[in-house]
Amino acid sequence: MDVFFPILLATAAVGPDTSSAVLEEVSVLGRRLDLTGTAISASEGEIGPDELGAWPLLRTGDLMEFVPGMVATQHSGSGKANQYFLRGFNLDHGTDFATFVDDMPVNLRSHGHGQGYSDLNFVIPETVARLHYRKGPYYADVGDFSSAGTAAFSIADTLPRGIADLSVGEFGWRRGVLADSRALGGDSASLLYAAEWQTYAGPWSDVDEDVGKLNLLARLGGKLGAGEGHVTAMSYRNRWNSPDQIPARAVALGVIDTYGSIDPSLGGDTSRHSLSASWRLPLDRGEFRSSAYLIDYRLSLWSNFTYLLDNPDDGDQFEQFDDRRVYGFDLARQWRGAFGDWQLGMQGRRDDIGRVGLYRTRDRARLSNVREDAVQEDSLALYADWQYQLTDTLRSYLGLRHDQFDFDVDASLPQNSGKRSDGASSVKASIAWQPLALAEFYASYGQGLHSNDARGTTIHVDPASGDVVAPVDPLVASRGGELGARLYLTDKLHGTLALWTLDLDSELLFVGDAGTTEASRPSRRKGVELGVYWFASERLNAELELAYTDATFTDRDPVGGDIPGAIPLVATAAVNYRGDAGWFAALHLRHFSGYPLIEDDSVESGGSSMVNLRVGRDMGNWRLQLDLLNALDSDDRDIEYFYASRLSGEDPAGVEDIHYHIFEPRSLRASLRYCF
Repeated sequence: MDVFFPILLATAAVGPDTSSAVLEEVSVLGRRLDLTGTAISASEGEIGPDELGAWPLLRTGDLMEFVPGMVATQHSGSGKANQYFLRGFNLDHGTDFATFVDDMPVNLRSHGHGQGYSDLNFVIPETVARLHYRKGPYYADVGDFSSAGTAAFSIADTLPRGIADLSVGEFGWRRGVLADSRALGGDSASLLYAAEWQTYAGPWSDVDEDVGKLNLLARLGGKLGAGEGHVTAMSYRNRWNSPDQIPARAVALGVIDTYGSIDPSLGGDTSRHSLSASWRLPLDRGEFRSSAYLIDYRLSLWSNFTYLLDNPDDGDQFEQFDDRRVYGFDLARQWRGAFGDWQLGMQGRRDDIGRVGLYRTRDRARLSNVREDAVQEDSLALYADWQYQLTDTLRSYLGLRHDQFDFDVDASLPQNSGKRSDGASSVKASIAWQPLALAEFYASYGQGLHSNDARGTTIHVDPASGDVVAPVDPLVASRGGELGARLYLTDKLHGTLALWTLDLDSELLFVGDAGTTEASRPSRRKGVELGVYWFASERLNAELELAYTDATFTDRDPVGGDIPGAIPLVATAAVNYRGDAGWFAALHLRHFSGYPLIEDDSVESGGSSMVNLRVGRDMGNWRLQLDLLNALDSDDRDIEYFYASRLSGEDPAGVEDIHYHIFEPRSLRASLRYCF
């Protein structure tokens, strides 16, 4: 099947985070919202704007840590996508976690740096109205990359008040935000506009990050026919230098300090411009929803992980380049009938990648071409779900989905060119039992998938070594199940509990850092997650989230059965307080335990803990706010890896060592905001 959909047809669809049980607008209250009677698993939740704005954020990507059990770290500069960990996955930059912003996918397929690359730096946090997260492959309206879960961010239609915000801080932190909304044509339409500018030097010994970030947003919404429509334009540009991960031995030998760099010429340059539209229309006991998007994206990223191992003369620095257009649509028809709530949907997407390349470089100058390709990747999906109230206390959910993919690769090495197609059907099912008004119990099952890099599906020759290699499977299947409970004891105390398991088939992954393929193994992850949320009063609330995971390979191999990068324990806690005379404060703690760095667990990371604090005061139209990041000045590590690299004077075979990126030291940031 040759999937093709012109952009003129992409006037489409429903967002990936809709509920077929609710057909009218609801007031989003974030974690206060009672989801009993509507959710189909315990691993589903809402975060509202007050909660999203309560915690101090080191980076925009830290918004993902509002998903319970999610860890967002960084091993490079501020402009690069975060590294994500959830449910025993080292998700890299998004391989098994699907992320959306206003119905637009953030994950990029066949990306120059890594499959599913998810960079949230184009989002202005002050404009986000809602985060809807759903963990596990139990939902029919999401497909690719969603085995571990899904996060959908919604941009606000209007803001309560306009804001002009200026932040300054240690290590050259400067940030400005201007955002406002206004009614047009009476109250029939509204315009939201926002701009964000940021620069940052960082605490590094020999790298000035020199971040140059600019975000622009305009969103027009209002009545359109019998329904409501929106058109949103977003523009993002960023350039930065990267303090990358460093080998532990270089610090121990005094070659560099813990904030030093082996190669100080690394960094990136990226842009993302998008235009999206949506329309929702009440229709015959239900609703029709449609959305479409066009994304123009570009990235140049310079990295060096092994230093002098492969090329002792010029070094191992390389550039990954990506230049693409992404087109897509999403259509859904939802209605309530005599036999329950129904939803039918269709989703389409084309990644038109004009050039995706890997180059050997020195000081960011290209020396040679490892591979350079043009890729066209299409997908089309049909899905249906049905919810039915079996009895007064028992609900059922059944979903069916089929995804079809087509890959077309024009490679610089002709042997690696070709076309592939593949499809997968999946079943999703849940039962929800609510024997008491304050408690609901769930049993969920789902099949999921993630697509592999298109270049890996047609590869036959390793572009670096010339060795013959086997192409990868286009799609990797997963299967997951969950038993859960949601307790809404009072409007002041509620919680969730989930016992889950997730199996991944044996897979082959395309490795963007090498331009070739790397074998992986079948795996099983299982765990338990607990969330407790206490709203003591309008002034005080607190939360505690715990996630434990056991992650192992399921085949037998002498190298061991542990999955490198699988974090066993994640714990987060937060307290938010609003007092008299406009005072407010917040504390956020994140801890994750040590995790295996190699399969036999003989080398393990040290784990880490971080505390962030915020205190401020609202004074009429003004707000003064202080954020103390890494308040305890922890020297724990954001991320650790174990592999071979070579420093000057070392054995040509290199030295296996832990490579890490340390927490940024304690820093103070002050913000002054005027509301109008």
